[in-house]
Amino acid sequence: MKKYLILYRPFLVFLTKFFLTYLVLSLMYQGYLSLFDENSVDVLTQLVAKNTEQLFTFFNIDFLAKEITGIPYVMLLYKGQYMARMIEGCNAVSVIVLFVSFVVSFSGKLKATLFFIIGGSVFIYVLNIIRIGLLCMGLYWFPEQESLLHDVVFPLFIYGVVFVLWIVWVNKFSLYAK
Repeated sequence: MKKYLILYRPFLVFLTKFFLTYLVLSLMYQGYLSLFDENSVDVLTQLVAKNTEQLFTFFNIDFLAKEITGIPYVMLLYKGQYMARMIEGCNAVSVIVLFVSFVVSFSGKLKATLFFIIGGSVFIYVLNIIRIGLLCMGLYWFPEQESLLHDVVFPLFIYGVVFVLWIVWVNKFSLYAK
């Protein structure tokens, strides 16, 4: 048994760091969510919706994020038409938690790790804002493709970017980088 622990130590350390980080961050996020009742929208989700509206409005695109008291989502309107509802799961926090957990599990120097986590998290946040707006536009122009757009294309987009960030981290900045 000791032989296997020594042999697989790097992998076991990776798994331990990953799951501990994921557990701690997930528990913190769940604690944050518990501050809101089930018929309201949490502040982070409101912020993502509002930032999406601001970005698309900046480019003169008719986009509105409308919150109605008593419902647990933000209505997203494109060209005045209701296109989607934004719930807590759309704010990309779970994706950022996954991203951070991986980077910590392959941690490098403290400064590089912190900068990559902060920069990567901001990058994911901004891409998520763009993703939400583009999804609404896609639903407007191709309503029959809702399932494909929502369940395949746009998750693939955000998780694909996270995967690329992980590859960059491991190959350029982690302790395992060449």
